Amino acid sequence: MNYLHSPAMFFSGWFLGVWVIALVVFILYLITLMNTLNAVSPANRRMTPGLVFLLLIPLFNLVWNFLVVTKIRDSLQAEFSARNLSGQGFAYGVGLAMCILYIVALLPVINLLAAPAALVCWIIYWVQIAGYKGQLSKT
Repeated sequence: MNYLHSPAMFFSGWFLGVWVIALVVFILYLITLMNTLNAVSPANRRMTPGLVFLLLIPLFNLVWNFLVVTKIRDSLQAEFSARNLSGQGFAYGVGLAMCILYIVALLPVINLLAAPAALVCWIIYWVQIAGYKGQLSKT
């Protein structure tokens, strides 16, 4: 039997492919966060932009994500205020929900509901942060 055509090899290759795609998408998300912080003037940044890549560290990212969401909100608040732009919340609510749902998604059974909800919150957070970056880039 050719092992390259066995079901186990097929599914392990498929599984690896899904993880590679997920990693690429996550890195694109991190680049959006970094570019948003880069759009904030250094005086108003509450976090160095490159530190968002610490979210790639497993388990540590569960705690670090709370800090990233908070620091991005604080940075955006300071920058919007300095530029006299209107904005409020700065995706903090959905970002906080995302962080909490990621932790809850580690629990058995509950994860069936929490994981999809965390994914939805993550996408919404990403879109909103990209929107704030776009606003800062226009002015």
